[in-house]
Amino acid sequence: KLAMLRSKKFARKTKSGRVVTVSREHYLRDDITCSVQGCEKCCDTTARLVPGKIILPDTNVILHQMDVLEHKAIKNVIICSTVLEEVKHRSISAYNALRSLISEESRQFYVYSNEHSKATYVEQEKGESPNDRNDRAIRVCAQWYNNHLEAHPSPAKVLLITNDAENLQKAVSDSISCLTVHDYVRRHIEDQTVQDLLAYPSESSSVVMAAEDVLSEPFESYITQDAIQHGLKAGIYLQGVFQASRENPNEGFIRVRGRDDTVLVIGRDINRAITGDIVALSLYPEAQWKTPLDTVEQRGASVIISSTKLDDEESDSIMSQPKPTGKVVGIVRRRWRPYCGVLVNASPEDRHVLFSAQDERIPYVRLKSLQTENLINKQIVVGIDAWPSKSRYPVGHFVRCLGDIGDRETETEVVLLEHNIPYEVFSKSVLDCLPKETWTIHDDPDSVAKRRDLRHLDVCSVDPPGCTDIDDALHVRRLDNGNFEVGVHIADVTYFVRPGTTLDKEASNRGTTVYLADRRIDMVPSLLSSNLCSLRGGEERFAFSCIWEMTPEAEIISTEFAKSIIRSRVALMYSEAQMRIDDESDSSTITQGLRILNTLAKKLRRCRIDRGALMLASAEVRFSMDNETNDPVDLKIKEQYETNSMVEEFMLLANVSTAQHILKHFPQCAVLRRHPSPPPGNFEPLIKAAHVAGVELSTVSSKELALSLERASPKDKPYLRTLLRMLATRCMMQAVYFSSGTLPPAEYKHYGLAASIYTHFTSPIRRYADVLVHRLLAVSITADATYPDLLDKDKMANVCDRLNTRNRMAQYAARASTELQCCVYFKNRPTIVPGYITRVRKNAVQVLIPSFGVEGPVYMTPTDPDTLAPQLKFNADNLTLTITSSNNQQSTCLQVFDEVEVLIEIDSSDSQRQRLVLKLVHPVICGISVTSPPKITMVAESNSKDTLNTPVEKSFSITTGNNGNDHNVPPMKKSKPNKKRSKKGRGQTPSI
Repeated sequence: KLAMLRSKKFARKTKSGRVVTVSREHYLRDDITCSVQGCEKCCDTTARLVPGKIILPDTNVILHQMDVLEHKAIKNVIICSTVLEEVKHRSISAYNALRSLISEESRQFYVYSNEHSKATYVEQEKGESPNDRNDRAIRVCAQWYNNHLEAHPSPAKVLLITNDAENLQKAVSDSISCLTVHDYVRRHIEDQTVQDLLAYPSESSSVVMAAEDVLSEPFESYITQDAIQHGLKAGIYLQGVFQASRENPNEGFIRVRGRDDTVLVIGRDINRAITGDIVALSLYPEAQWKTPLDTVEQRGASVIISSTKLDDEESDSIMSQPKPTGKVVGIVRRRWRPYCGVLVNASPEDRHVLFSAQDERIPYVRLKSLQTENLINKQIVVGIDAWPSKSRYPVGHFVRCLGDIGDRETETEVVLLEHNIPYEVFSKSVLDCLPKETWTIHDDPDSVAKRRDLRHLDVCSVDPPGCTDIDDALHVRRLDNGNFEVGVHIADVTYFVRPGTTLDKEASNRGTTVYLADRRIDMVPSLLSSNLCSLRGGEERFAFSCIWEMTPEAEIISTEFAKSIIRSRVALMYSEAQMRIDDESDSSTITQGLRILNTLAKKLRRCRIDRGALMLASAEVRFSMDNETNDPVDLKIKEQYETNSMVEEFMLLANVSTAQHILKHFPQCAVLRRHPSPPPGNFEPLIKAAHVAGVELSTVSSKELALSLERASPKDKPYLRTLLRMLATRCMMQAVYFSSGTLPPAEYKHYGLAASIYTHFTSPIRRYADVLVHRLLAVSITADATYPDLLDKDKMANVCDRLNTRNRMAQYAARASTELQCCVYFKNRPTIVPGYITRVRKNAVQVLIPSFGVEGPVYMTPTDPDTLAPQLKFNADNLTLTITSSNNQQSTCLQVFDEVEVLIEIDSSDSQRQRLVLKLVHPVICGISVTSPPKITMVAESNSKDTLNTPVEKSFSITTGNNGNDHNVPPMKKSKPNKKRSKKGRGQTPSI
């Protein structure tokens, strides 16, 4: 039976400007069952709950103790609809986790709709806050359950679980059975390891703290949330995102919206902020501003993964002038996540242990554990609960154990978890969306009839060796008027990935295929990525084609788009295509077409350069893996052919043409890609370094920068141009996706490509942004129907933001995976290599090793700890570091761009972690330089001094694969990574 409690009507203005009347009615029912098995009052044949102990947690328990609730020992749980709605509004991640538990029948979680039950609904009383009303509704629900179950034939009791002291006190006074979550776990859960999962919020964090954690001088207390909001509105405080320094744990910077520069925070002024937190800060008067430290904490070398500096990476600039400086006064929002890492110096009998996170910017975390002996030498996951003002470290709780340190599968899982990469196998509901493995285009005659049949054309693909997910193919033919018809044919992924399906939602969530050094994690199942969508040679495939009429001078006469059917004649590798072009005796149709395409591509490239496109540089190397052990056995520079550039030019042209087309048809919701112009300050380190080398660079525009970089080729430093181009990449902003209706047209441009508009159309197998672009394009040519979300600029903007995050995390994961493989490769293989100084610090120089794509600090510390340290003199103007021996008998000056020889080896001094380190070999500095160890490998400098030129839009990788067109790695499979992670700085340590 239904009874309407209230009806509410109100007017709402739509986005189109229309005013509509909305009516909302709240009904109460008397037929909502308790879902307890055997209840004679309800007679529910689908009841989930089992008589006995049943728990009913409140909202804060769900929000703060999800790790406990997810343990298999926790069953028989009532979730009030009041709690479910509160969790949904306060934490979408906790809500999704709770929904997952509810959907798992074996866990026996039941949602009771107390807000729609006559027996349990409560009205908000006068003067009662919404939070107090909800707490009362939860107590009423618990009390109703116990009254309802009194007549149950089997003993059944409902326990209210809450850590809220006021809610607990009121429950006791109302004679409601209740416990804190900590008491419940200790009394009623036999598995003691569940106690390790308990979170300790601020009010109970002292239970976790060890005696040595207590500070004699506590951190400054945070101001209240009301004071923060008032101060932000009044302009007293600023709000920004805190990022700890990777180079020095006792400083960080805060990115404040609306400011071009960042705000420096040092030492105790960081005030317990952790990387990613949104903080309120107070800016010091200019007289109190400071300069960042130019010293580098001891850390390992890393690989170069991106052509641009990622968002939370630090500037290369040497600060000689004070920088805006402030202090953290409050936390607007914590952005803590589960962290992977290891225990530090723990003994089996210890109960209070320190945890060292994989992320070098995270401070040590204090844990309380009853199973320390089982966690030593393991990679574990930990959650942070609080950071009391009197504690040296934040306190947290154990979440789960991943496996042994050094185990290949464990270490790879760490990489994926640390970068929030979805890597689980595709669910049954996703796989159910796929066609049969035997599917062919002839299984859908209706679609065949609607498509343009291009199977008569000589289409071919050109890709890296071993590529299985072939997105694109090309064709060219001469027209009767002397012009050429050129086609780019892209896999029609949207034929299989339909909007709103489980497969579509999964692809949207993953966002991108992730290429690690030894595997890939697909965005869509391999049946699509490596088979039905892949444009393999000799196979008939559905495609989306962009076709131009082009003059012999590569001028575009016309452009058209069509859903098509193609049959690629052959799938070539870059090297094979290049050999065909170079073989004068080969006059086959495919080869002649490749030669025409290559000629046109060179003219397209020249036009782009003339417009101001940047040809930047990045060292890109490739691992060769052992087929049996999957260990890296070789590391070499990836070869570049003219055919690489040939394919790239036509992919860029297709992307530009598509962007122009979809913007014309969808000016408010086109999914585009922009590359913002770097702020002038970004170029300061590049200009300064170039000036020291005797080169003057102009950064007025991308064209001026490109021209001045091209002129930078002193005879005495033949590699300088490439070094400058590598440094120029670090001045760039990141290219990002956006919805056209959210920005003015002036901000659409792509700086690196010198294009007024750009998007991604050419890789829908591995990028979800391309899937959206394909859908927009299909609607514009009436080849498919639209759907509401596709035309909603705000929803598209949210999707673009998520895709930008996924892409950034994929780059981080690729780098971490490659560093892991580098440690495996260089273990027991010390190698002396030439390198170039790219940065100078007060205690170290940063050295780039182009032959391996490795860059890291070389510290000016004595090789013998008993030796007196040399005197170091840093000159920020000339970018030099002068090292004078302690007896003043030797003085050596190192300057940016100097060539040096370094030893690459693995530091295994920490049994739990290993790291790649660089040590100076030449020039010989007494007490600093190392002598050649036995079994040394010598690597000669590459003969090529300036061959790493490539457009800024590509995302360059040291790994095999990555997010460019290099995908010759297998999909995710069961294999064991073998690498221990590097030791690093610990954030806010006792020095503050």
